[in-house]
Amino acid sequence: MNPLKDEDYMRLALEQAEQAAVLGEVPIGAVVIKDGAVVGSGHNWRETWRDPTAHAELVALQAASRRLGGWRLEGCDLYVTLEPCPMCTGAVMQSRIRRLVYGSADSKGGAVVSKVELLKTGLWNHNPEITGGILADECGMILKDFFRGLRNKPVSDNQS
Repeated sequence: MNPLKDEDYMRLALEQAEQAAVLGEVPIGAVVIKDGAVVGSGHNWRETWRDPTAHAELVALQAASRRLGGWRLEGCDLYVTLEPCPMCTGAVMQSRIRRLVYGSADSKGGAVVSKVELLKTGLWNHNPEITGGILADECGMILKDFFRGLRNKPVSDNQS
């Protein structure tokens, strides 16, 4: 795969992450690419929707499924700014994504290489190609900046 293309698509995922940050959501973004075109995109909506499943990857996969008219996303690649959690990794496998590309590893909850290897070759009937570390510094920095901002945010007088 062309590394330049990977970086271009990851920048689109980073744009989604930036939209999440503006909303006060944890800034994780994702895009689904098929034949060089974005067919689904999303960012975290957990706080806004009060939905524990509203992760960037699931939002993007659902958008791609609606656009393409089916749940099998064969021939599609998912770009996400952070290594997917167990739930999202399962969705990658279930949706038949051809290729998973992520930015930063997630030492606390990553289910691709960091905590567990749910997509390890031979475990399941579908094994997407995996590429990690694309724009890892930028993908990690948007998260660090977001959480630093939360820690430094003054507590208002009406909160107890």
